[in-house]
Amino acid sequence: MSKKLYVVGVGPGSPLYLTDIAKEVIRKCHYIMGYKYTLKTIETFIDKSRQKVSEITLWNQEVVYLDIYKKMKNNEYCAVPFTGDASFSESEVVDRLLEIFGDDNVEILPGISSIQVAAAKTKVPLDKAYIATFHVTGDIEKKKKELIHAVNEGKSVILLPRPWSGDLTKRFMESDVAMFLKKNGIKTSALNTFVFEYLTNKEKETAFKGKVSELEGQEFSDLSVMVIDQTKRQTYLEFEETR
Repeated sequence: MSKKLYVVGVGPGSPLYLTDIAKEVIRKCHYIMGYKYTLKTIETFIDKSRQKVSEITLWNQEVVYLDIYKKMKNNEYCAVPFTGDASFSESEVVDRLLEIFGDDNVEILPGISSIQVAAAKTKVPLDKAYIATFHVTGDIEKKKKELIHAVNEGKSVILLPRPWSGDLTKRFMESDVAMFLKKNGIKTSALNTFVFEYLTNKEKETAFKGKVSELEGQEFSDLSVMVIDQTKRQTYLEFEETR
């Protein structure tokens, strides 16, 4: 067996939202690499007396990934936990980990995402919403056009905004979303919206409810999710029974 990597979704922030398999994998790994907030979420399942824990940032992650890979012996396990679900909004990092460890040596374990929690809190069904992440480093212009189209089509929207320290032209946070939609002819004063910060974190979670136009000039955490609610409820009673 070669070096084994587990990419683990660990939920939005509360240990209560970890799956049992995530806990099991985290406990058995020799190495754990993660962002500060993510490591805080799983700290009660880590034993630093026998596990090597490395905190990563956007600036040191490449060095840390390569360093740990070199240190690992065959048959050793490593976990990289991600806030939420590792298959949503983390593809750029996951693709790099697949390059380093090799596809056959990587297992991805799904987690509960802030998108799912926000959908549940607002009662906006995922199957009727436009879902997008702008929390990427690549170009987002196509996604911004899709956002306009979705709103104009009357769809609800659940999105992760894009923080960007040092270059405000690349930021696409809630205030930027509101101004962008207004600039493109959308009546934002008529759109209902929610913004959640630090979802499931009892000490820090906040919720904003109002109109999209009210978001202009407001600042929210990097760990936030935005919902535009245009849901029109339909029950099975509205459809003819088919036999």
